[in-house]
Amino acid sequence: MSDEPAVPGSAPLIGRALVPGTAEGAVLYSSEPLSFWGGYDADTGEIIDRRHPLAGRTGTGSIMAIPATRGSSTTTAVLLEAIRRGTAPAAFLTRGPDTFLALAAIVADQLYGRAPPVIALSREDYDTLRGILGARVDATGAVRPLQGTDRRQ
Repeated sequence: MSDEPAVPGSAPLIGRALVPGTAEGAVLYSSEPLSFWGGYDADTGEIIDRRHPLAGRTGTGSIMAIPATRGSSTTTAVLLEAIRRGTAPAAFLTRGPDTFLALAAIVADQLYGRAPPVIALSREDYDTLRGILGARVDATGAVRPLQGTDRRQ
């Protein structure tokens, strides 16, 4: 975690911690769901689905904001491999519960002793992420924009 403070006077977004934990990083925001099977390279952390708005971006260490996953349980397998390799996002912010992300994080915690937090936000709170470049996630499910990264101000 950096020493960069959260935005003073800015109310945090409060979500439901499906998998609690802490993380901090750049926010990769998309209004489109992502399929990790064929859409995320577990070797490099690159989003490889060329039709996705985040194509070519690297998810490693980011706070990945996707409304949901797309596809099947293979998302869990790809994400588990990315967590094992250290190429996974640091946290996931979703628009409501996503069982595939939560399952991957829970299994990763059991297998590897580490898991990215998975936070389910309301539709309204999720949509405000569009203007946030960096955030800190805490174990309660609070998401706080980092100072200097909130475009909404």
